[in-house]
Amino acid sequence: MGDVILKMSGIDKTFPGVHALKEVNLEVRKGEVHALMGENGAGKSTLMKVLTGIYAKDKGRIFFEAKEVEFGNPAEAQNAGIAIVHQELNMMQQLTVAQNIFIGREFMKSKLIDDSKMNEEARKLFEKLNINIDPEETMGNLTVGKQQMCEIAKAISRDAKIIVFDEPSAALTETEIGELFKIIRDLREKQLGIVYISHRMDEIKVITDRVTVMRDGEYVGTLITQDCTKDDIIQMMVGRAIYEAPKEKSNVPKGAPVVLRVDNLNMGKMVQNVSFELRKGEILGFSGLMGAGRTETARALFGADKKDSGDIYVNGKKVAINSPQDAVNAGIGYLSEDRKRFGVVLDNTVAVNTTMASLEKFTSGLLVNARKEKRVAKHYARKLKTKTPDVDTAIMNLSGGNQQKVVIAKWLVRDCDILIFDEPTRGIDVGAKSELYQLMNELVEQGKSIIMISSELTEILRMSDRIVVMCEGKKTGELSIEEASQERIMNAATLRN
Repeated sequence: MGDVILKMSGIDKTFPGVHALKEVNLEVRKGEVHALMGENGAGKSTLMKVLTGIYAKDKGRIFFEAKEVEFGNPAEAQNAGIAIVHQELNMMQQLTVAQNIFIGREFMKSKLIDDSKMNEEARKLFEKLNINIDPEETMGNLTVGKQQMCEIAKAISRDAKIIVFDEPSAALTETEIGELFKIIRDLREKQLGIVYISHRMDEIKVITDRVTVMRDGEYVGTLITQDCTKDDIIQMMVGRAIYEAPKEKSNVPKGAPVVLRVDNLNMGKMVQNVSFELRKGEILGFSGLMGAGRTETARALFGADKKDSGDIYVNGKKVAINSPQDAVNAGIGYLSEDRKRFGVVLDNTVAVNTTMASLEKFTSGLLVNARKEKRVAKHYARKLKTKTPDVDTAIMNLSGGNQQKVVIAKWLVRDCDILIFDEPTRGIDVGAKSELYQLMNELVEQGKSIIMISSELTEILRMSDRIVVMCEGKKTGELSIEEASQERIMNAATLRN
């Protein structure tokens, strides 16, 4: 690691009712991958927004390349050499790759945009980064992983000296994560400073040099990655030890009734003759590689996408599910993996989002009983430990993990007996994960039944009573938790019938 390129000292930021940052410090060196970690709501994103001029700090000092700076907006930060690769990509899907990279600073020939020059410069960038992408391809045709590579190329094209990666691996396949790490290591060799924000502990040990931990808006400390353990980092993040052992035996009572049966569900190539049963009080894990058809199966079951064929039985009775409303009426709730598109209404409040699936409980004629709505929303905010100033706060102002808790509250208010949790802990920190696991266990103890789709094998093995494995749209395995292991799951997940 080289000289210090960025130093943030004593950064303070307050919003109405929230002291978001309290005397926070961060130091990044040239040629370093520096992890920034903390629970949801710890202040990581706020700190980066202060750095890049989205928010003005109330107190503190920022030094970049040994000079004190204060950027008034993101463009100033970019021009100085600080770029962010966001978790939620901001690409224009209808434009080409090259047009996206140089948008707002296009090469011109006379008064016309010079697409040939942009394509040529984009190719040089990709060669420099060892990325195989056609600059003339339409952005919308690329995978999320490839789009992210384009974001990185865009940052490099602006002569970035520091790149902030915000949850970069959340939507990537294992292969794409490997490609991302190669690029990050190459950037480190070129003496760039990298800030890496992630909740995935295993990645931190693989790719980072140092770790700075935040908790409740405060700086906790900085560790050298190779000298600390995963438990050391967790202890700093949450202030307590968290033990997550695999489940050794099923907790489902013997003779528990089947609450959901799916026979020969079909929907195009992604769902082919999928059959399974779910018992009362059971957590049924769905495992498989990216693109295996797990989410598609859930969406077809829930009526979000139209199935081609197949029968669905709830408590032994055949039901016709042709829309999400049919599923909800049958007692099925669905927590989508893409909460911002399908789980919440970002402009609305915590209270409205909590009760939106059960409006009939809060309305009299055409009027909503706002007092009752808020009372119920406050109850679930306390129950799920949702960090929000109050239930009148717009949900867009909550962290990703706290938005997830509001979605869960929505289905708890609806009192669905069957819950589909699709990647429930994606983008959620280790402390919130532990709370969610505890909540799921409480729900099944109360007689609820859960289908849990997860890409994390440790999560599947920790939570499931039984595991269904999929590959390329087909069910390729079913394992009891007693016989399950990472090796057996992976064998089934790569078994192409």
